[in-house]
Amino acid sequence: MVPSPGLPDDMLDRTFYILTFGCQMNDNDSNWLARALESRGFRRVSSDNADEAAVRILNTCSVRDKPEQKVYSEIGRIAHRCKVLGQEDVVVAVGGCVAQQVGDELFRRFPIVRLVFGTDGISRAPEAIERIVENPSLKMSCLDFSDDYVERPDAIDRAPAASFVNIMQGCDNFCAYCIVPFVRGRQRSREAGQILDECRKLIDKGAREITLLGQNVNSYGLDGAGHPGFAKLLRQVASLPGLLRLRFVTSHPKDIAPEVVRAFGELENLCPRLHLPLQSGSDKILKSMGRHYTVGQYRETIRELRKARPDIIFTTDMIVGFPGETEDDFLQSMDMMREVGFAASFSFVYSDRPGARAVDFPFKIPRETGLERLSRLQAWQIQASTSILNEMIGKHEVVLIEEPGQREDPAGEAWQGRTGHGHTVHVTLPPGARSNWAGKMLPVRIIGASKHSLKGRQEGEPW
Repeated sequence: MVPSPGLPDDMLDRTFYILTFGCQMNDNDSNWLARALESRGFRRVSSDNADEAAVRILNTCSVRDKPEQKVYSEIGRIAHRCKVLGQEDVVVAVGGCVAQQVGDELFRRFPIVRLVFGTDGISRAPEAIERIVENPSLKMSCLDFSDDYVERPDAIDRAPAASFVNIMQGCDNFCAYCIVPFVRGRQRSREAGQILDECRKLIDKGAREITLLGQNVNSYGLDGAGHPGFAKLLRQVASLPGLLRLRFVTSHPKDIAPEVVRAFGELENLCPRLHLPLQSGSDKILKSMGRHYTVGQYRETIRELRKARPDIIFTTDMIVGFPGETEDDFLQSMDMMREVGFAASFSFVYSDRPGARAVDFPFKIPRETGLERLSRLQAWQIQASTSILNEMIGKHEVVLIEEPGQREDPAGEAWQGRTGHGHTVHVTLPPGARSNWAGKMLPVRIIGASKHSLKGRQEGEPW
C-alpha cells in the first residue's frame, strides 16, 4: 500500500471498507461483517477513505440486472484505481448474491478479486480475509450452501436505536422472475431461541426498535419441525421488556395468517406499517409470475388488516413489463395502486435473471415500453406519497431519533428519526444539550413536508 496522509502507516494493512448493494438483509450482513472484522483488529474507514483501504468488500445484489452491472463497474473502477496508485496488495472481496451466482468466475473476470463468498459463506469471511491479508498470494472462495441456518458469533458493544435481526435465510417460492432461491438457497428458519437471545442483547445494548428480516418472514417455521411459526415468534419478540417498536419485512401475501393479522390489532408495539409486495394488479400476470394469490385475495388481506388496525399503511413492490403484460394488465396494476393508496413503492422494469423460469417466457415487452409504464407508475406514486406526507402537517407524532441529520442547521443540532408509521422526520434539537440523542423517543409536531420526508419541531420531553 502507498502511504496515506489520512491513515497511520501501521494501520494500512488492517483497514477495510464495505460497499453494500441491495436489500436490508445485505445491510444487516454488512454491519455484522464490520463488527466481526473489528473484533479481529481491523479498522473500518469512511467512504472518504475508501480508495485507501487495504481491504475493500463489495456485498452484492443480483435480484435485478442493474445492481449486478453496478457491481462489475465498481470492481473495474477499483482495479483501475489500484493500478494508477500502485496499490498492488489491496484485497478485494466480493460477497452476497452476485458472488453466489457467478462464483469462481469472478477470479477469471477480475484478477484483482481475492475472495468470493456467498450468502451462507459470509460466516467464514472474517477468517478468510485475515488469512488473505497475511498471505498475499492466497485466493479463496466460500460458496457452499448449508442445510441449516448458520449462526454467526457476534460481539455487540452498542446497538443502533433501530436494529435488525435475521430470522431466516433463503426462499422456497420460486417466483418465475426471481433469482433468490438460487443465490440464497432454500428456506432455512433460524432457531427461535437464537432469535430471542439476539433481540434481548440488542435491547440491552440500546435498541428500542427491532425489524425482523427474511425473504418471506411470514413463512418462518414452515420448512421444518420445532419452530413456533411466525405469529407466535412475533408475539414472543413483542413481549421482550424494553422493546418499544417492532416491524418485519418482507411478507408474501399468500402466507399472511389470520393470527398475524390479529397481531396488528393486539400488539401495541407492532408498528402500523406493512410492506406487502403486490408485483402486479392483473390476475393473468400474477398467475404467470407464480405468485399463488389473486388480486381479490390481496384485496381481502388489505381489508382484514385495516379492520384489525385502522391506521395501518402499506408499501409494496411492483414489476412492470413482465412477459405478456398488455396495456390493460398495466392499467389494472395502476387501479390497484390507487385503490390501496400505497404510501411508497419500489417499482422496476422486468429484467431476465439467470436461472429464473421467466427467461424462457415468450412475448417479452420492449424495454422502452416497460420504461414508459414505469414512468407513469412512479409519477403517480410520487404524487400519492407527497399527498400523504402533506396531510401530516400539524399532527403530533412520536419520533424515534436514530442518527444525526445530513444537513447542517445553524439553529441547533440536526437529527433524524422515524414515526411509528415509518416516515422519516428531520428535527432540530438544542446544540450541546445531549451528547447523543440517538435512541430517544421524542414528541414532535409536524411542521413541514417534502417529497420523501417530514420536518418536525420538538413539543415535549424525550424519554
